[in-house]
Amino acid sequence: MSEQTTTAPVVRHVDERHRYEILVDGHRAGLTAYRDRDDRRVFFHTEIDDAHAGQGLASTLVERALTDVRASGMRIVPVCPYVAKFVTGHQEFADITDPVTPEVLTWLDARLGR
Repeated sequence: MSEQTTTAPVVRHVDERHRYEILVDGHRAGLTAYRDRDDRRVFFHTEIDDAHAGQGLASTLVERALTDVRASGMRIVPVCPYVAKFVTGHQEFADITDPVTPEVLTWLDARLGR
């Protein structure tokens, strides 16, 4: 009988691409994207590849990304619906969370060329 071994997922910050990625067995399985505005990291999109859906990877990814933001001394703005839901369920990040405002959304749209 052969056993398939998998390593624990790894989350890495890819600053030049404005995102955090989660790797499973060395392959990117998902990402959460952001743009920085002063001392705030504005998260606007999170995705997990279909092949890895239902494994809790989005939660792991966002938790580690928000932990990294806290360690850097920044705050977060959860524009991404998944990040917003995560923060609601994980009050330990409430102290570094700022509200999504129309002004932030306008700024983000301009940054993303929308």
